[in-house]
Amino acid sequence: MTILAKPPAAAPPSEPGRTLADPQPRTLGLLDMIALWGNLGVSLLGPTAALFVLAPTGVTMSLLAAFTAVVVGSVIGTIPVALSAMAGTETGSPAMVLLRGLFGARLSYLPTMLNLLQCLGWGIFEIVVISTAAEQLLPWKVRWLYILLAGVLTTLMALRPLGVVRTLRKYALAAVIAASVFFLVEFAGNTLPGFTHGGWSGFWLATDAVMAVSISWVPLAADYTRHARSRNAAFSGTLIGYSLTQIAYYALGLLAFSTIVHGDDANHSQLFAAFIALPLGWLPFGILVLRELDESFTNVYSTVVSVQNLRPLADRRVLAVVIGTLATIGALVLNFADYQNFLYLIGSVFIPMSAVFVVDYFVLGGRHGWDSSITAPARWLMLVPWMLGFCAYQLINPGSISWWQRFWVHVDSWLHFTPASWMSASLISFALAALATVAAGMSRRRRVAAP
Repeated sequence: MTILAKPPAAAPPSEPGRTLADPQPRTLGLLDMIALWGNLGVSLLGPTAALFVLAPTGVTMSLLAAFTAVVVGSVIGTIPVALSAMAGTETGSPAMVLLRGLFGARLSYLPTMLNLLQCLGWGIFEIVVISTAAEQLLPWKVRWLYILLAGVLTTLMALRPLGVVRTLRKYALAAVIAASVFFLVEFAGNTLPGFTHGGWSGFWLATDAVMAVSISWVPLAADYTRHARSRNAAFSGTLIGYSLTQIAYYALGLLAFSTIVHGDDANHSQLFAAFIALPLGWLPFGILVLRELDESFTNVYSTVVSVQNLRPLADRRVLAVVIGTLATIGALVLNFADYQNFLYLIGSVFIPMSAVFVVDYFVLGGRHGWDSSITAPARWLMLVPWMLGFCAYQLINPGSISWWQRFWVHVDSWLHFTPASWMSASLISFALAALATVAAGMSRRRRVAAP
């Protein structure tokens, strides 16, 4: 009798499927999540943005107040990211596909288009930051070449995203920690002003700025955590990895601006020059420049996955090449002096949206019947709490785009509303959207229960 050997089981895929219809691997553990989000929390933009945290109203706060704003903003802002990460693991859906369950398949195209603008824009901006840093670090002032190199590397990383995450865990995280400790020790060794010297004026404005940076990752988190092995790994890795490193890098900026970098030099070039001027500072700074590529890579890859919500059968590899090319061209030709404010404005859209999602998915029990299919019915009612939260944010903090700011100042005047200094646009927007979502959920349940 002939015994037929059982064919070996097919090895699980090591990278995401080419389309949304293909099998998706579950290979990332807790350490992978900590490494990914820990590296994303480390950004050369963090120390630059610390100037706004230190003096949000033009008057310098105390280091105690500024550091407290960083901690509060980072932790509160990262919790919705971690919850979105957990939902991505539970459903196996990327972020924009996950929103089909919140708004319906067709209505999810609205946040998808906004996320495309945000992700592609930040991808371009990160390539600009990398090229600026490379100009400071290297003797050859050929910015266009650095942009091309950064664009090519970004695109290659977007082609193999899970391989990049595993590489970050094995090699990058330890080098980044060493570079970070070096800079923190060097800046802390300078003469610091009194820790309580200065006031708390602008504390909530500073907290909002930090919180907005954290929450900007909500529409990207599930793109990566859908490949996590467990929801606990996704939640804990996101919360621990991102919040700790963001706090550390804002603190690094606070130390820099309190010691050797002056406010009138607050631009990328001057701050980067201060890093390099430290004894042997070029080496750890070079590590951070290379590590910045994971910021541009994640934005480009999430743009790819967002497009797949619109075109589920599109090949992610082709999309990665197209979007990576667009990001590189954008970095070569666009003037980003004003566009950064536009990106922050788009980011404020996702603060109330994250509240609507968290309440509907976790509080109102939506997770038990979440429909992320292409046939998910439209839920128009869920647009209402999102828009209410967005309007509340703009009434308190309309941003820096002149025409947009003037419009909301006129609305404030018409409503006889004057924002108080203690008001946090992020917290109030989040809370209002959350309460409105609860009200919408109760209304839906009454309609379902009615004969």
